[in-house]
Amino acid sequence: MPATDALDLRQFQSPAVRHLAWLCHAPQLIQDASVFEPARYLPENYLAILMAWDTHPTNCPDILNSPPHYRLGYYVESLYACLITDLLGWTILAKNLPVRAGGTTLGELDFVLHNPHTNAVEHHEIAIKFYLGFPGSAAHLPGWYGPNPDDRLDIKTARMLGPQTRRALLPETLDVLAQHGIEAPAITRVFMPGYLFYPWMQSSGTVAPDMVAPDKMAPDVPAPASCPAHHLRGRWLALDKLGNIDTDTWVPLIKPSWLGPYIQPQSPDRTHTTDALTDIMTTQTPRLFATLRRDPTTGLWVETDRMFVVPSQWPGKTQCSPTDRARSIRLL
Repeated sequence: MPATDALDLRQFQSPAVRHLAWLCHAPQLIQDASVFEPARYLPENYLAILMAWDTHPTNCPDILNSPPHYRLGYYVESLYACLITDLLGWTILAKNLPVRAGGTTLGELDFVLHNPHTNAVEHHEIAIKFYLGFPGSAAHLPGWYGPNPDDRLDIKTARMLGPQTRRALLPETLDVLAQHGIEAPAITRVFMPGYLFYPWMQSSGTVAPDMVAPDKMAPDVPAPASCPAHHLRGRWLALDKLGNIDTDTWVPLIKPSWLGPYIQPQSPDRTHTTDALTDIMTTQTPRLFATLRRDPTTGLWVETDRMFVVPSQWPGKTQCSPTDRARSIRLL
C-alpha cells in the first residue's frame, strides 16, 4: 500500500493532473466509517503514472486534456471517474443513475462501481464542498455556511450519511439496478473533500491554507465535530473589513481552480483582484482568492493561503445599499 502522506502538488504543471492528484489525498469534511479514502487503494506506481501524464499530455486519459466543465461538481465527477478507472483500475457500472417511481424522480446514484479487491458492487456518493464558519448574529445562527448560505455543512452531512446513502437500498433502486444487470450494492461510501474557512484574524499572518494553526482561529467558531481535525483550512472576511490588508499578491480563483493549490507562471495582476472585489460589491456574491508567493527555484507563483471575501451582509441576502457601495469603492 502506498504512503498516504500528502504530495507536493506543486510538482504537477498540468492543472487537471494536479487536481486529480489532490483528489487522491484530499482530507474529507466528513468523519465516518463510510468515508472512501482513495489513497488506500492506489497502486504502488501511481505517482509515476501521474508524472507521466503530466509530462506527456497526449498519453493522458481524455478527461485530463478536455476543457473542464464550468460547474465544479461536474468537473469533480469526471476526475473521480478517472481516479476510479485509470488509477485504481475499478469498473464503473453506472454513473448518475436516476431512480424513479410512478413518474417521480426519487434521486440518482452518483456512482455504482465494482471493487476488484473485494469483488463487490459499491455505491459511492460524492461532493466537493467549501464552508465558512459564521460566529452567529441576531438573524443567523452560528454554523458553517457555504458561499451560498442556503448550503450548510450540518445539513449536507446529514443528507450524505442519510437519504443519499440509503437510496441504494430502496426497492425502486434495486429494480433499476436489476434492469441494468447490476447486483445490489454491498456497501455505500461517501467522498466529500473540501475546505473550511475560518474568520480572518489579521494578526495571524499568511500561512499555507492547510497549515493554519487552530490557535490562530477565531475562538467563537470552533471546528465542527463532524470533520476530521486535519481538514484543509482557509480564511474569510467581509468586504467592509478589508481595510488596509495588502492584496498585491492576491489572485481571484475561478472554478475549477478552487481545487488544491493554485499555481501560475506570471506575477499577480492587481487589476484582476480589483475587478473581483468590485464584483462582490455589485453582485453581492462571495469570491475566493489565493495569496501567491514566487518560488525562487521554479520561478512560479504558488498559493500560500486562500480566503473568501463576502458581501458585508453575508450570510444575509440583501441588496447592496448606497452606503455599502460608497464604502466598497473607497476600499478599492
